[in-house]
Amino acid sequence: MALYLIGDIQGCDSALQRLLDKLDFSPSRDTLYVLGDLVNRGPESAAVLRRMMAYGDAARCILGNHDLHLLAIAHGARAADRNDTLDGVLSASDRDAMLAWLIHQPLARRVQLQDHVLLLVHAGVLPQWSAEQTLALANEVAAMLQSAQAQTFFDAMYSNLPARWSEGLQGVERWRVIVNALTRIRFCTAQGEMEFKTKEGAPNAPAGFMPWFEVPGRATQDVGIAFGHWSMLAQLQRANLYALDTGCVWGGSLTALRLDASGDPARHELLQVACPMAQQPGRDTQKRS
Repeated sequence: MALYLIGDIQGCDSALQRLLDKLDFSPSRDTLYVLGDLVNRGPESAAVLRRMMAYGDAARCILGNHDLHLLAIAHGARAADRNDTLDGVLSASDRDAMLAWLIHQPLARRVQLQDHVLLLVHAGVLPQWSAEQTLALANEVAAMLQSAQAQTFFDAMYSNLPARWSEGLQGVERWRVIVNALTRIRFCTAQGEMEFKTKEGAPNAPAGFMPWFEVPGRATQDVGIAFGHWSMLAQLQRANLYALDTGCVWGGSLTALRLDASGDPARHELLQVACPMAQQPGRDTQKRS
C-alpha cells in the first residue's frame, strides 16, 4: 500500500490521470491525500470531483480557497468571477451530490508514519497554533459547514479581517480567521497578523512580514507540514516542510509526494507530470487567493 500527497489540481483532471498513471495508483491498494483546491481555473472540475467521490476512502481531501469559493457560489453568497471555470459543476445533473461531498471534506488532516507526524493543510498554519489546536479548529469549522450556520458563514466569508487570531473570537469572525489561515495565508508577522495582498514568492515579503513557516518559535516547527496554495514559492528545501503546489493550472507541473512508511523525509519520493497552461496568471486570476 502506498500513500501519496498531491498538490493543487484545480480542475486539471487530465493531468491528474497522467500523474496517477505514473504512480501506478490503485484505489483498492493505495491512498491519495489531496491538499485542497480540487477545482477552478482548469477545465475539468466536475471530473476531478467525480473521480475523488468514486475513489471513496482511497481519496482523502482537504478544502482549499477555490473549493470554498465554489461552495459560496452554490450557496448564492458570491457571484462567479470571470475567470472561474465552475459551470461544469454548478450546471451538472449530479451537482447536489458533488457539493454535498465537497462540503464534508475537512480543512486539515493528520498522517501518522511510525514516529513521524505530518499535518496536512491547504495554505499554512498560524505561528501560535500547535498541530493539535490546528486540527481542533479545522474540525470546528467542518462542523459549522455541515450545519445550518454554513449559509451565515458563506454570506460573510469574503473579508481579510480580523487579521489576527484571538481565543476570544466567536461566530463568523472566529471561523473566518481559521479559514483564512488554513486556506489563504502566505505571509504573517511574528505575532501572527496575516497579510493577503502579496502573492509573490518568499523573498517578496512586505515590510514587517515573513512567510508563515519562517516565524521564529512557530508552535508547529517540530511537526512535518505539507501544503499547497503557493505556486510561486517554487521548490521549498526546508526540513519538515513540503510545498506541493507547483502551478499545474498555470502550465507548471502537478506534483505528488510518495510517503515512505518509515516517515523518514529522506526516503519520500517526489513525482511530477508537466501540465499545459489552462489559464494565464494575472491579477484577475488571483482573487481571494
